[in-house]
Amino acid sequence: MMPEKLNKNRFVTRALLLISAIAVLPGCSKDLSDLEQYRSEVLARKSGRIEPLPQIKPYENFNYDDRGRRSPFDPEEASSNTVSANNGGLRPDPNRKREFLEDFPLDSLRMVGTLNMRGELIGLVQDPEGLIHQVRTGEFAGQNHGRIVALNDSEIKIVEIISDGLGGWIERPAAIALSD
Repeated sequence: MMPEKLNKNRFVTRALLLISAIAVLPGCSKDLSDLEQYRSEVLARKSGRIEPLPQIKPYENFNYDDRGRRSPFDPEEASSNTVSANNGGLRPDPNRKREFLEDFPLDSLRMVGTLNMRGELIGLVQDPEGLIHQVRTGEFAGQNHGRIVALNDSEIKIVEIISDGLGGWIERPAAIALSD
């Protein structure tokens, strides 16, 4: 009894496929005159000149001479203008209260001017939100423990304390220049 039911299901499936194929065929016989007209227009166009391929320069081999040079995989030694943790115990003060401008990356801060109040030069710094802040020598700015070490009419000089990648710290000079 089971094989008869299986044959009946196959018959029904084939019949449905045949009916759907017959229903789709008339859709293929629509008027194609607009397509033929466009094809004729495209074929009638003048063909353009194809630009030649650019010349490919042959590969030039470069021989790297590493004699007398530091391996790029060895850590870089501290230069003379930086102080390593091994040379002076330099490290940021974790107990110091952070100042407002330390929430922003240094490159997002803009110097917009200076004030001279009672003989003291004060820098004017704009944060990314557009607020103007007064800064003085000794205050901090930037996310790398940057301390303001000097101010003049054209820039604010900062010394940042950054990790040397070996568990120590080094000083790195930075500046915020006056914006045009």
